[in-house]
Amino acid sequence: MGLEIRTFGDPVLKSQAAPVVDVDGRAIRLVEQMFDTLDHSDGGIALAAPQIGVQKQVVVWDLDGDRRAIFNPEIVESSGEWVYDEGCLSIPGLYVELVRPRTVLLRGVDVNGEIIEYEADDLEARMYQHELDHLNGVLMFDRMGDEQRREAMAEYRRITSGEADDTPRPRRLRFR
Repeated sequence: MGLEIRTFGDPVLKSQAAPVVDVDGRAIRLVEQMFDTLDHSDGGIALAAPQIGVQKQVVVWDLDGDRRAIFNPEIVESSGEWVYDEGCLSIPGLYVELVRPRTVLLRGVDVNGEIIEYEADDLEARMYQHELDHLNGVLMFDRMGDEQRREAMAEYRRITSGEADDTPRPRRLRFR
């Protein structure tokens, strides 16, 4: 069934996550709980520990059956620019165009305690950047300009209040 995914307004989502000191049994159990939660989410491809209320630097993802976890991830290189509709399990129903680097080099520690690196572009790169934002207490709204944020917040309020029930979901907001 998974754990509850924290949603916008929960203060845990605005806090900095602490590094994982040891990849031990406790850390592996957390990864298993996170995968269980991701499996029961509404179409999510990745999850950061703060989204389930755990202030640790852990991210899990499942891209087309490729399930992985990383501890203490950091982006060590990025380049390019890519505009794409981005959504978030902690801001359900809202998709907004955001600009992020197109390619990244991600470094962290795997479940065996080994240092790993992933080179990624497009959706995979965006996913890493989005989840690392969660580890730093940053949400999609924080990545928006003032006007875009006002419109996105208004739309999210409509979605969460039920006023948008006759509107097909997910609704995508595009900003130029």
